[in-house]
Amino acid sequence: MTLVTFRPTRCMIPDYPGFDRVFNSFFSGSELSDREWMPSVDLSESKDGYELVAEIPGMDRKDITVSLKDNILTLSGEKKIEKKDEDKNHFRSERVFGKFERSFKLAGEVKSDDIKAKYKDGVLTIEIPKDEKKNSPKMISVN
Repeated sequence: MTLVTFRPTRCMIPDYPGFDRVFNSFFSGSELSDREWMPSVDLSESKDGYELVAEIPGMDRKDITVSLKDNILTLSGEKKIEKKDEDKNHFRSERVFGKFERSFKLAGEVKSDDIKAKYKDGVLTIEIPKDEKKNSPKMISVN
């Protein structure tokens, strides 16, 4: 005997593949309401070093922290909620705010004193040159 999960919406429009998702998101307010915000990141390696590019739109550079300890690069910060206008009725808000933290283990030793971080137009670019020597923990300033 096979057990089948009962879904009342399946009998309403069985051939529409996204109906359950649309139906449930309508009553919950948003598909995004249950997830945390994490910036999208590209991490690449070349023979000379690593490059991390993160999309962090709507943030001030002073709210972004980049650190390196034991060859683990950590990117953290807080995207602060904007003040809402009390005279407006808000029907839907899909933008996500809050704290985030992402860490990346680098495969080889790096030159911690030569790491450069640049934030422009909502994109954070971190250049991490490789090194043969062991490095110590370091905070990296975002320019």
